[in-house]
Amino acid sequence: MNLILLGAPGSGKGTQAEVICKKLNIPAVSTGNMLREAVKNGTAAGLSAKEYMDRGDLVPDEVVIGILKDRIAEDDAKNGYILDGFPRTVEQAQALESMGVRIDKVLEIHVDDDKICARMGGRRVCEGCGASYHMEYKPTKVEGVCDACEGVAGQRIDDKPETVLSRLKTYHEKTAPLKGFYTERGKLVTVEGQEEISDTVALVFKALSIAD
Repeated sequence: MNLILLGAPGSGKGTQAEVICKKLNIPAVSTGNMLREAVKNGTAAGLSAKEYMDRGDLVPDEVVIGILKDRIAEDDAKNGYILDGFPRTVEQAQALESMGVRIDKVLEIHVDDDKICARMGGRRVCEGCGASYHMEYKPTKVEGVCDACEGVAGQRIDDKPETVLSRLKTYHEKTAPLKGFYTERGKLVTVEGQEEISDTVALVFKALSIAD
């Protein structure tokens, strides 16, 4: 099964990608990791991408898709893959389509913006060991102190309200239109993200017709 995963920042789509990958034994293909790997391996497409990256320019879509096609042709992707982070725009989706990349389903994890703001605004992460907490759902025993290593458990810049709102605005303007694009092609399935990860997993498996 070849999947694209959509979801706003804080929707929990990354966790769902991990679960699906483990269940179906397919890789999650992250654009950033894919580019870095292609450059490291010195492939033709990787060398082309490196020229843009070295100049600080965005890598053109056709180069990214060329690297993507190389990646999904590898043995670990023969039973399918999940694209996470690409496409981000309708234009990229059109380019993906025109270059013959086959997608079976597009899974959207939907969570309302106010819930995302509450989730991310309450998150605290240890600066030492990286342990994650939440002011409401999983507070530290001592405020601001990591239970595991007694390091500082604080709020990341990405989780500050103004940053979260900015990232959500970008998502709605640039990426959310993909839902209409893939609905027209009969590929979009939407799952409402739940408070409990296991509940979302169950809904995802049902939407994708995957047996528990």
